[in-house]
Amino acid sequence: MTAEGPSTTTADARVTELLQRLLRIDSSNPPGRERECIELLAGELRMAGLEPRVLARDAERPNLVARVAGRGEAPPLLLYGHVDVVPAGSEDWRHDPFGASLVDGELWGRGALDMKGGLAMLATVLLQAAQPGAQPPGDLIFVANSDEEAGGDYGAAWLVDEHPELFEGVRHALSEFGGYSHHVAGRRLYPVQVAQKRRCTLRATIRGEGGHGASPRRGQVAGKLGAALAAIDRRRLPTHLTEPVRLMIEAMAGGLPAPLQAALRLLLVPAATGPVLRIAGAQAEDLDPLLRNTATATIVRAGEAWNVLPTEAQVDLDGRLVPGHEPAELLEELAAILPDDTTLEILQADPPATRLEPDLELLPLLTSVLHEEDSQGHAFPLVTAGMTDARHYDRLGIQTYGFLPMRLPHGLMPQLLHATDERIPIAALGPGVAAIRRVVDRYRPR
Repeated sequence: MTAEGPSTTTADARVTELLQRLLRIDSSNPPGRERECIELLAGELRMAGLEPRVLARDAERPNLVARVAGRGEAPPLLLYGHVDVVPAGSEDWRHDPFGASLVDGELWGRGALDMKGGLAMLATVLLQAAQPGAQPPGDLIFVANSDEEAGGDYGAAWLVDEHPELFEGVRHALSEFGGYSHHVAGRRLYPVQVAQKRRCTLRATIRGEGGHGASPRRGQVAGKLGAALAAIDRRRLPTHLTEPVRLMIEAMAGGLPAPLQAALRLLLVPAATGPVLRIAGAQAEDLDPLLRNTATATIVRAGEAWNVLPTEAQVDLDGRLVPGHEPAELLEELAAILPDDTTLEILQADPPATRLEPDLELLPLLTSVLHEEDSQGHAFPLVTAGMTDARHYDRLGIQTYGFLPMRLPHGLMPQLLHATDERIPIAALGPGVAAIRRVVDRYRPR
């Protein structure tokens, strides 16, 4: 055993075996089949002498909470993840998505990357911290949530609402999404998620005159619907350069060759942001949604009979707000590009973040640990357009860092997230556990 935990070989074997067992459980959401995964983790923790609590809104969709007492030298640190996965779908997987096949050093299966691999790493760190003589500076809290892939109503959202006392004193957390190697222009970048866009689902309703399908006329609902969908698809909403995204782009640029540095930094010039994004096209598709609010048409409804002109059409929109912006601003921006007789309403909106800018206190520690793992790598704070359970824990004032360190081959992440043939190299797991353990052992915030 080293000064900061068990040998990499021991950790490799333990985390790989745990991940294989998790991958063999079909915890697809929907419909939500998380109970078996939670029971598996609870059993592992009990064998290590811990006393996990299983808490649930629905007995079939529970959450697990476990705690290892620290030395009282630091506040509690939260490690959390989710056991549910998106459905494997009907695509042709080369290996059974719930078989946990080990092929050429890679474990295959739905959830290998998102996020049973990371959850197995976090659980292994907790098990190490529970060993005699391995007490961390502060209490270590481990949470395995259900229902992250569908919004968290049975998982993190419920746990935060009903049991906030479990997280008293917690300021920081480690979870998804980040810490993995991302290859750009021959360089290895390591994003660490610190912020994300807010969800704001909307409904656009378009009305018009009805009639018989044999007597069409101009200005029908179907034509207006087409114009609305075309506007949503083709028109870019106004640019907003927020402070978290500015920090991300500046830090990301620092790890790239000079020509790319210059192009990225042009994005920070308001007059140049739009033109640069248009010129870059697909090359900037990951950055584009971080620089504006977005609304994507996902569900369309119109008409009830083939021979009747519909009097109403509805389009449900997946809206996402850049940090610091409110739903009313998105409504105003959409109204400017949609047909005049379109009515917009908010269906659901995430509560605002507890802070306008992320707490970056732990970023230097995380960056130094990543540099120890890969001296040629470059870490940067990441803002994502997607959603994680971080937005729920944020309501308790907890800053989450996406930190699941994994040295991955080029092209593996994020292309395989939620995709066919999801897999993870087992060689990435042990070093990831060791890196997280170093963070735990050095965690002493101001």
